[in-house]
Amino acid sequence: MPTLYLVSTPIGNLEDITLRALRVLEEVSLIAAEDTRRAAILTDRYKIRTPITSYFEGNKLTKLDAVLDALAAGDVAVISEAGTPGLSDPGYELVQAAIAREIPVVPIPGPSAPVTALMVSGLPTDSFVYLGFLPRRRKDRQRLLVQVASEERTLVLFESPHRLRDSLADIEEALGDRPMATCRELTKLHEEVVRGSVSEIRAHFDAVGPRGEFTLVIGGAQIEKPQWSEEAIERGFAELLAQGVPRPEAARRLADLSGWSRSAIYRLGLGGDAPNDGGLERGASDLMSNDA
Repeated sequence: MPTLYLVSTPIGNLEDITLRALRVLEEVSLIAAEDTRRAAILTDRYKIRTPITSYFEGNKLTKLDAVLDALAAGDVAVISEAGTPGLSDPGYELVQAAIAREIPVVPIPGPSAPVTALMVSGLPTDSFVYLGFLPRRRKDRQRLLVQVASEERTLVLFESPHRLRDSLADIEEALGDRPMATCRELTKLHEEVVRGSVSEIRAHFDAVGPRGEFTLVIGGAQIEKPQWSEEAIERGFAELLAQGVPRPEAARRLADLSGWSRSAIYRLGLGGDAPNDGGLERGASDLMSNDA
């Protein structure tokens, strides 16, 4: 059965294409490309002669049937202008239509601007929220930023150069002066990553006009947790040890609830076993009942 391939392509440096992606682009019957000119640069570089048709935001619905008809005759590869198709780029509707027709959909993973920016941002990468492009209208942009103001995970989003300074002002107003990084020209000759607080980055781009498409990585909200007393920590730690929980795991569980760092709890626990009289304060008692 013919297959729809979603092929990730370089976000800048053409050497970032994978061997598997090159093979698939050469073997399919048709390449549906967001930007046929950019696609031609890639296929010419690697001497791929597969026919290319346009499939972009403005024609994705009218071209849907044509691409599905092509799938009836052979495999089709979808590529975006750069990076991963379907991720803030055309592809979602086509994938839905292919699934509805029980056409196999196969991802060919590779470069992705959000993940690449996250890697070099210096901000937490274990959990993040991808917001795509910020809305063009300021009112809509501010509404979105207010909605994510309390989000503790790292935020990743796109912005254009001519809206960057206005968006940075809205980010500082809605989210506060958090740590962030702006990434542009990633994997290209003039790659640039600027790190600092929102206000520092605003000052930078007031002095140096923004150029190129930007990926922004913003630190999550820092929610302060009420800190337990030392006595509550000692009792909770002793209770967990009595249950056979290893010291590092006990420290981790208490750190999640107590407002203490894991290392501080661990050091406190090494100082001696606290009395286990069952008189835990509420926070530690909640921990035990939740783990039961």
